[in-house]
Amino acid sequence: MATIVPSVSWPGACWTLLVCCLLTPGAQGQEFLLRVEPQNPVFPAGGSLLVNCSTDCPSSKKIILETSLSKELVDNGTGWAAFQLSNVTGNSRILCSGYCNGSQITGFSDITVYSLPERVELAPLPPWQPVGQNLILRCQVEGGSPRTSLTVVLLRREEELTRQPAVGEPAEVNTTVLTSREDHEAHFSCRTELDMKPQGLELFRNTSAPRQLRTFALPVTPPRLVAPRFLEVEKSWPVNCTLDGLFPASEAQVYLALGDQMLNATVMNHGDMLTATATATARADQEGAREIVCNVILGGETLEARENLTVFSFLGPILNLSEPSAPEGSTVTVSCMAGARVQVTLDGVPAAAPGQPAQLQLNATESDDERNFFCSATLEVDGEFLCRNSSVQLRSVTLTFNPFTPALERLDHLKWKDKTRHVLQCQARGNPYPQLRCLKEGSNREVPVGIPFFVNVTHNGTYQCQASSSRGKYTLVVVVDIEAPKSHFVPVLLAVLVTLGVVTVVVALMYVFREHKRSGRYHVRQESTSLPLTSMQPTEAMGEEPSRAE
Repeated sequence: MATIVPSVSWPGACWTLLVCCLLTPGAQGQEFLLRVEPQNPVFPAGGSLLVNCSTDCPSSKKIILETSLSKELVDNGTGWAAFQLSNVTGNSRILCSGYCNGSQITGFSDITVYSLPERVELAPLPPWQPVGQNLILRCQVEGGSPRTSLTVVLLRREEELTRQPAVGEPAEVNTTVLTSREDHEAHFSCRTELDMKPQGLELFRNTSAPRQLRTFALPVTPPRLVAPRFLEVEKSWPVNCTLDGLFPASEAQVYLALGDQMLNATVMNHGDMLTATATATARADQEGAREIVCNVILGGETLEARENLTVFSFLGPILNLSEPSAPEGSTVTVSCMAGARVQVTLDGVPAAAPGQPAQLQLNATESDDERNFFCSATLEVDGEFLCRNSSVQLRSVTLTFNPFTPALERLDHLKWKDKTRHVLQCQARGNPYPQLRCLKEGSNREVPVGIPFFVNVTHNGTYQCQASSSRGKYTLVVVVDIEAPKSHFVPVLLAVLVTLGVVTVVVALMYVFREHKRSGRYHVRQESTSLPLTSMQPTEAMGEEPSRAE
């Protein structure tokens, strides 16, 4: 009897198995078998395997191993032999053979190797997928065995979309998904499952790199573009482009352009609405018919809006005076001009032709001071008439003193009554506007001009009324004569005496009547007919206001 000590080791992907065989002589006429161990082994591809071939036949002296695999005889003896198989990469059947009592005996074992797939890859997704359209997911699997135990699973996030066996080399598994907004930025992946549990092993999984899907939706209507019909050279105007029903609006790109000039757009979005604003400034070389263009790009598709725009140049009107401040009697030229194709009209008189200036001349007079001149300019742009106006004021440099009062023909000698109100009406005009003052000679007492004031005898005298400006001085001498009121003392005294006499007679008669009633006769007493008098100022008697010294 011979014994081989068994030994098993599994370092990494290598399987080594030492098989123990017991050789026992058989009885006369017994049928002997050739055993192959291990029987139907399963191990990772690329590993090594120690195979033992043995029989109980005592006459079997040489046993061989028939296989296409790389083999090496490790040891042998009567009725047995051990072989080392290396780099086992595929399934194979090995055959052990020998002779017993002149007859060939054989034994076999099926070697099954398993391997994880070398490549599990989800086919690239489109950069953008329209919402509501079908998306085909494709997964390719290279390698992996045994295929009967290999399954391919397609996933959306952690959701299982389909599960199919791996068929063919490479194996390809497909499924169709109807995409929605919820699929935007979702991750899709492919996973293989090699189920070796029936062989006493485990479930081996291998997952592809995930791929992210981006979905989008566009409205059927183009963007709404708001832009001016006309734009003047070197002038700026806002441009606005709006689009609603866009998903995801934050991912859209917006381009605004004036002809070949890209505009710096500010883009804002709220929900599914996108708004882009920019400022368009026309250049001189862009004069003429142009277009404002708005392009909204999302998912590789473009929605566009265009508006016609005319760039024009409108110079003027430029209104000039040859003398803005002209001395009285000087000649002043007023001219108005504008750019090409512009028709100007100066104070209602048009220029001879568009692009030509308009002029007028005048001799400056006092009535021309602060006179306004008006010029209008008209330009036709694409069937529309654009108008601009300008004005300028002429200052006639003069100094004129115009005395006037409604009560007197002349202002140089004024007669006013004492204790009355009057207005000293003096006017002075000029450019620049003159300062007007009236001062009393000797005292420099100033009386107001153009304002009512209370007059008394202290205002008697001669006044210097002077209008002054940077152009010079003009002085007018004014004499003010205050008339004092007449005395009313004598008429008042006579009235008082008459009144006292009447009172005395009435009192005397009443006394006589009383005495007569007592005695039956009337007596007239000789009484004085005068009463004491108190002096009154004429002003008190007349009720006039007493004079006040200023």
